[in-house]
Amino acid sequence: MDNGPAAAAAVAAPAPALASALAPALAPQVATQAASRPLNAMVFVKDPDSQGVIRQALEVVGLRDMEVVSGTVARAITDLARKASPRLLFVDVSGIDDAASKLVELSEVCEPGTAVIVVGDKNDIALYRQVRSTGIAEYFFKPLISSHVASVCEAILNKRSDQPGPRLGKLIFTLGVGGGAGATTIATNAAWHLAERMQRQVAILDLNITDGDAALQLNVQPTGALAEALEHPERIDDLFLERAAIRVTERLRLLATLQPLSGTMIPSEQTVVLLVQGLLRRYRYVVVDMPPTFARHLSGALHLPGTVLLVSNGSLLAARDVPRWRELLGPSTPDRSVMHVLNKARGPDSVPMADFGAAIGQQPEIVIPYDSHLGRASVMGIGEAQNCSQFQHALRPLFRRLSGEKEAEATSIFSRLLQQVS
Repeated sequence: MDNGPAAAAAVAAPAPALASALAPALAPQVATQAASRPLNAMVFVKDPDSQGVIRQALEVVGLRDMEVVSGTVARAITDLARKASPRLLFVDVSGIDDAASKLVELSEVCEPGTAVIVVGDKNDIALYRQVRSTGIAEYFFKPLISSHVASVCEAILNKRSDQPGPRLGKLIFTLGVGGGAGATTIATNAAWHLAERMQRQVAILDLNITDGDAALQLNVQPTGALAEALEHPERIDDLFLERAAIRVTERLRLLATLQPLSGTMIPSEQTVVLLVQGLLRRYRYVVVDMPPTFARHLSGALHLPGTVLLVSNGSLLAARDVPRWRELLGPSTPDRSVMHVLNKARGPDSVPMADFGAAIGQQPEIVIPYDSHLGRASVMGIGEAQNCSQFQHALRPLFRRLSGEKEAEATSIFSRLLQQVS
């Protein structure tokens, strides 16, 4: 959870070229965003005395747009699963046995950019350290003192250096092995699930700038803003990220462009990392569709903390190239995992599963059976792909892993899928 506020209003306006690229798509987005802008503060505290102290402290620092609810962190988890997160969030852990685990649950529904202050009834240094280690901005034990609460709120809002660093979202790369593997379809469906089913704030970054089809699958029009940013990274700031993102749904945004086929621009690794890190400060999940032509030049970005989905079909060519890509990507680490997603298993060009596994040296982590209806559905848009039940069922183990559900459940379903396609 972030300790700082949203982007400051004083950020410089974009350059004229960028403004003109953004203008056609921005007017409806700005109106929608203004209508659904989150509250400055939300308070989930049980007792009226603490509520009064927090309300007074927030007014002292100039935050009067607030919602005060009589409840604990459990109520906050329930409410924030359905609402936008505020700039400042107070949660009460009084009387909760395992406060740390509840705060982990909270982090799954609380968007990056929100500073969380925890209130409890225990003056316990061990609990204080445990809470702070999870990225919480501060821990207060009752009875609260208004001046202390106001001081911490003021420090957070002004991004003082003694506060913890911002909590970032989760990063997911999709990388197709060979053409037609279905990496973009995996990316758009995973993002859709996380945004619409899990109710998280999600952004897709389609780096295939000459013939990417994420926008086509999501039924929106790409703009020139992404290309402008890749060519002029100094223009990437919070204001740009807010305006350049194409609104797909209330919780899903897309950055995509479609440049002439004659274009040969390959963005620098530093630029891509800057763009990704900016998105991670704003969204709970960032899905980056990485074309193989770029990936060879941007392997350092693929080693950022997160998940890399290596998507292939079951062809002989894929059997040759998957080990080569695994060698380039390197092994999984505690903060970065590499997963092989075998898509279109047992399709027309597939080799037998046993031979495919022997060729690549290990079984794929996720297996998605061939679905003859999916190709047309992908072109028709995300709604049609959602109706491909076999495909959506096969994606469930992947969705569980990406959203952090228990591995045991995912493994059980994966085992049944593997039996179906073997």
